[in-house]
Amino acid sequence: MRERGSEPEKGQGGQGGQRELEREVLGTGRCTGCGACVNICPYQASYRDRTVTLHACDLSQGRCWAVCPRTPADLQALRQRFGGADLTPELGPFRGLYLTRAADEGIRRRSQHGGTVSALVALALREGWIDAAVLAGKGEGLLPRPVTVRDPEAVAGLAGSRFVVSPTIAEFNRTLGSDATRIGVVATPCQALALAKMRTLSVTDPDRDMAKLGLVVGLFCGWALDWPKLTALLGGKTGLAAITGMDIPPSRYHTLEVYTPAGTLPVSLDEVTPCVREACRSCDDMTAEFSDLSVGSARLPEGWQEARSWNQVIVRTERGLDLLETACSRGVLEFRDVPEGNLERLKAASMGKKRAAAEAAGKTAAAPAPAARQGGRS
Repeated sequence: MRERGSEPEKGQGGQGGQRELEREVLGTGRCTGCGACVNICPYQASYRDRTVTLHACDLSQGRCWAVCPRTPADLQALRQRFGGADLTPELGPFRGLYLTRAADEGIRRRSQHGGTVSALVALALREGWIDAAVLAGKGEGLLPRPVTVRDPEAVAGLAGSRFVVSPTIAEFNRTLGSDATRIGVVATPCQALALAKMRTLSVTDPDRDMAKLGLVVGLFCGWALDWPKLTALLGGKTGLAAITGMDIPPSRYHTLEVYTPAGTLPVSLDEVTPCVREACRSCDDMTAEFSDLSVGSARLPEGWQEARSWNQVIVRTERGLDLLETACSRGVLEFRDVPEGNLERLKAASMGKKRAAAEAAGKTAAAPAPAARQGGRS
């Protein structure tokens, strides 16, 4: 395993192509499903929670490898570039932690928690910060569908956590080639990393201007679930079409809440954990460090029922701070004081994920390398 900060060798960093992507990412279960390699290469596609190869390519250096969040990169150099003096070892770029929620009760009712993401994206569209927003929408059978919206009023209708990966960056790549001039993206940590690599690597498409990327709103993420495994699990408990949403309370509850018209169905995390996507086990970013600001569920002393209507927000960049201050001045968000100890607990949780990822990566490095695969994937 290459140490971070060393120069990439052939087949590493920006020096690989589709063959290396197949051998080291797609063929090993390390693909995050983010879609970064899709719509920049005609040979890659997203299909039912998987990234698939449609046709073999023999280029020794390709964009598919260069932008993938699971190919080697000097992450510390990336963090320095995006964080500078605000860099912290636990959370990456950090300018402040806030507790917020949408002031509009209608947005809060339709959102997973406090509605902060929906409120911020809608505000950015209304104020002209962006003219298009790439979001994860609801598809069929619990499978998310990425969409691009330009109407601020359409944003709240797409709220809610999916717990299954959406190929959001594939949709961003498509939108990048459209007439949109300023694009915002709501991204998971791996998707935000892919965008960061796309902004810095020279092998990205010269005909697609990454300067169009105007805003990245990151999502806290512990892991995503494998769609076939999740549907098999939940399909044995209720009709999939009846599921209206899902949520995960704090760890002491050890439960996935599944919402249906008949009520809430609790599912033990002992059953859910085997459904975690394999790529997530080696991810060391819980808080979407390569974003302008990051949003997650809140933790409050009043307990989960109060906390679930609020979000915690990490501001990372000047642009993220400007957006949050604009939301405050426009009355788009409500704020409350961050309880004492919340920042320390968040840092500890983030470091816990980094340690777990390092341990998982060590186990992977010690395992025998898989045989090279021929042709595309079935």
